[in-house]
Amino acid sequence: MPSPLPPVPSATAAHASRQALLWLVALGFFMQTLDATIVNTALPAMANDLGESPLQMHSVIVAYSLAMAVLIPASGWLADRFGTRRVFMSAIALFVAGSVLCALAPTLALLVAARVVQGLGGALLLPVGRLAVLRAFPREEFIHAMSLVAIPGLVGPLIGPTLGGWLVEFASWHWIFWVNVPVGVLGLAAARRFMPRGDVLARRGFDGIGYALLAFAMAAVSLAVEGMAGSGARGAVALVLLVFGLASLAAYWLHALRSPNPLFVPGLFDVRSLRVGLLGNLFSRLGSSCMPFMIPLVLQVSLGYTPMQAGMMMLPTVLGSMAAKPLVTRIVRHWGYRRVLVANTCALALLIASFGLLPAQPSFALLALQLALFGGVNSMQFSAMNTVTLKDLSSQDASSGNSLLSMVQMLALGMGVAAAGAVLASFEAFFNAANALHTLNAFRATFACMGLLTLAATALFLQLPEYDQVRSGSSAPDV
Repeated sequence: MPSPLPPVPSATAAHASRQALLWLVALGFFMQTLDATIVNTALPAMANDLGESPLQMHSVIVAYSLAMAVLIPASGWLADRFGTRRVFMSAIALFVAGSVLCALAPTLALLVAARVVQGLGGALLLPVGRLAVLRAFPREEFIHAMSLVAIPGLVGPLIGPTLGGWLVEFASWHWIFWVNVPVGVLGLAAARRFMPRGDVLARRGFDGIGYALLAFAMAAVSLAVEGMAGSGARGAVALVLLVFGLASLAAYWLHALRSPNPLFVPGLFDVRSLRVGLLGNLFSRLGSSCMPFMIPLVLQVSLGYTPMQAGMMMLPTVLGSMAAKPLVTRIVRHWGYRRVLVANTCALALLIASFGLLPAQPSFALLALQLALFGGVNSMQFSAMNTVTLKDLSSQDASSGNSLLSMVQMLALGMGVAAAGAVLASFEAFFNAANALHTLNAFRATFACMGLLTLAATALFLQLPEYDQVRSGSSAPDV
């Protein structure tokens, strides 16, 4: 009787399937990053076509990120309840549908509404994909796997600004949304083929009350930040929203303490690295998240760049990010998370504020170097923050912790852009920005303020253990 075949083919097939899963999740990340960077470059053209001020177009970005932040808390439960494959495919379909609606939108209000639809799909792409990777790979391989996911995802920021500028200059801004359709169709086909389908977990109740309280809190606080630049009735509404948002957040916490099945188990926050990582993500991203919105805007509105030129000027940021990535693990392993994050946050704040010295006719070489340095430092910040947040979670807390991190990231993105828009509007009124020079002064003051906001995160990262280092052989993810 012949001896049984060794289990090498099945092991090889399993390895190939897991590698295909990484590329699939990377494709979802690519769709997100391509859309974010391509939209930033096109905002002035959108404003001109829709009859709006370019300085008031931040609502297009805020609507997308806020919709993502609101739905992300439910992503873990949806993945557990319906399976990562079904939810991931639904997310791609919703994202593509929202992209089509954006391309067809005739007014700013309808464009913002379409961006909400797009954001609801985008809310599930990365967290559900990351959860699928977390379940498919052993814990010691997870950080390395997510690093591989981040590499193809960086192609989005690499080609997004230039592609967006080219499409705006030689076609129209509507095409920046149409490009998502073929990518989405490819993603649906790949998800159907490679995403695991047998991972539906035992049914658990959904904390509807907690979700409503948390979603309202995020929406109210974000809208309050956006409206703080207004005076009169708008300022009063912003204050009311802020109070109700904070009260809703406090109510959620009290509800979670006594709920038998809370959206996020309060015991999660017993993990020190999670607490510090989440708060650090929120505060340090307030400054850095506004930069992809601010840089293309100031280049086109105040410095006279064409859309394609402004898009190409974002390439040094992406190249700096990619160049710094291989160094992150080595640096963190040598110095530890605490020292790296404190020093890197200070450097990030100074680089953001340095754009406040932007001259009316900047040197191309100096501006490119400044953008490359910002990209490298920002990449190191994201990698270290995300890794320190997730690294100590147990298997049963991985889904909730993953959703919580994604929620905080998108909330910080929306709040950062909203805060920058509010500060920019305030300085626009202060400088009476009737021409390009006065508008440039408003941008300069806004960069300085956003850099100062970023420094607040250093006090949080000081709470990390002094000698908490990354494990040997691991790498830090950017997503």
